[in-house]
Amino acid sequence: MSKRWAKFMAIPVMASMLIAGCTNGDKDSNASATASAGSSAGKPATWVADRKIKGLVFMGTDDYTEDMNPEIKAKIKELTGVDFEIQIMKADHSIDGLIAGLAANDLPDFIAFYLNNSGRPEMPVVLKAAREGMFTDLTPLLKDTKIYSKYEQEGFLPLDTQYGVMFRPEFNGSTYFVHMNVNRQGGYDTRKYVGGPYIRKDIADSLNLDPSTIKTTDQLYELAKKIKDGHFKDTNGKEISPIGPNYWGGQEIGRLFADLEWGDVGQFIKQDKDGKVLHEAETPYAMKKVEYVQKLLKEKLLQPEFFTMDESRSTEGALNGSWGIIADMHNYLEFNQDMHYVPLGPLNAVDGPYQMQVAFKSGYSAWAIPSSTKKPEEVVKFADFLASREGKLLWRYGLEGRDYTLDKDGNPLVKQEVLDLKAKDPNEAKKLGFGGVGNYWGELLGGTDIDYMADFGEMEYGDKLKKDEDQGALKIANYWHWDDKRKAARIVDGYTPNSFLGEFDRGTDLKAAFDNYKDSLVQAYYSKTSEAAQKILDNALKQMKAAGLDDYLKLVADKNNDPKTKVIFDQ
Repeated sequence: MSKRWAKFMAIPVMASMLIAGCTNGDKDSNASATASAGSSAGKPATWVADRKIKGLVFMGTDDYTEDMNPEIKAKIKELTGVDFEIQIMKADHSIDGLIAGLAANDLPDFIAFYLNNSGRPEMPVVLKAAREGMFTDLTPLLKDTKIYSKYEQEGFLPLDTQYGVMFRPEFNGSTYFVHMNVNRQGGYDTRKYVGGPYIRKDIADSLNLDPSTIKTTDQLYELAKKIKDGHFKDTNGKEISPIGPNYWGGQEIGRLFADLEWGDVGQFIKQDKDGKVLHEAETPYAMKKVEYVQKLLKEKLLQPEFFTMDESRSTEGALNGSWGIIADMHNYLEFNQDMHYVPLGPLNAVDGPYQMQVAFKSGYSAWAIPSSTKKPEEVVKFADFLASREGKLLWRYGLEGRDYTLDKDGNPLVKQEVLDLKAKDPNEAKKLGFGGVGNYWGELLGGTDIDYMADFGEMEYGDKLKKDEDQGALKIANYWHWDDKRKAARIVDGYTPNSFLGEFDRGTDLKAAFDNYKDSLVQAYYSKTSEAAQKILDNALKQMKAAGLDDYLKLVADKNNDPKTKVIFDQ
């Protein structure tokens, strides 16, 4: 491990040991690149090379699986010549695995990692690696592709992807990461997504409540008191918590406290009505939110572990109906397709009524090719195949004949027995090895240039065959009046407020101070008095100020004045 990486961030010893376990014995991955067939004569048009391509994935096992179906792997080999394999770097936090993997500097053909935007914590980590020459320059390789060449067309990428993630000015036209999950069309909806707080429908009905009338945290408080007084029970006969954590575990939930949340949750930076950019700790909202949460906790209206509960227990509580209100979930979760939970609100923002906001385009994850990879152009060519319609058909729908047939328009028609298996035994269905049944290996390199309606005649896998009773997600969207909200939506394109930490001279210290503020908020919530809470927040603000907060907020304001670096203050 180099001294520079040791100084950058402490590496957990176990994570370092894990990466050694991931890479030992896999050096044949790069070596096998030299065994390329050299000629594609007589091969399919999709042919890449006769070689192994292995990826190391720094993401959670809930999002991806390294288990690939043998028949799917054989089809990949037949079409491309590639023996494809992925391995997930297991760590308590995915970013710890990423740091350990880069520090070890013993990587396979490509790596994949979370990167919703350039404000993600992973960005300074991979930027440091790129600056130290650890990654291949992908710009010349993308030019020769069918799909990824679109990334170099003016106007295809959103601003943050183009200038913040990929083609950063500091790299003078080179790019070292490929941002994924970019829609083909700007402002395009791939699904009618309804996220945020949900309430048990039987409770709403019992209270004669229209959930859409809850617009403020004051109304939420009064509702929570009514739920408590109703002594509602879960499926085990135990009395419920009026407000429970989000489906995926305890954390700060901006949408539940929207009219007390200054900016996007996790960023806490927003421009006020006078145009001044402020951190939440500099506004009255921080203490207002703390006092509100303290009131909920004191009156036993909020689950005591709301901000700290692990995912398994939080999800179990949702499945058992133990939370009268789930702080955050969405309409595509399988457990709620019968609509026994329905959307609550949405709550207003700090500066006015709720308005839907739609990204012009956005990203989700990213991949990079280590500079040690042999013939990196073959990895890019393979990624381009996976991003094509033919590639997406394979990793999204599986095998023709086995998993689907083709309709008169040449679009996939999912077999009913596959849908039945998915409904009856999701884990067994997942073994079929494609995205439609929950095995998302193909998204890592192929999930971009997205327009599923144009490519396959349906937005969601199997929509054409789903019966009315299986359309729970769309019924929830209709219940929430999604279409009306979409018509009034703002389409935005820009950076998050924290996107510029990588170029701020005290960015590492300030990021640590920002992280401390998030921890301090939780400490303040659970403090015994308002005075103690205020002291905790004051100390957190002092640390941020000492780390350069004022200069950073000025930088954010300056960036927002540049059309190429417009900032989105609300997510």
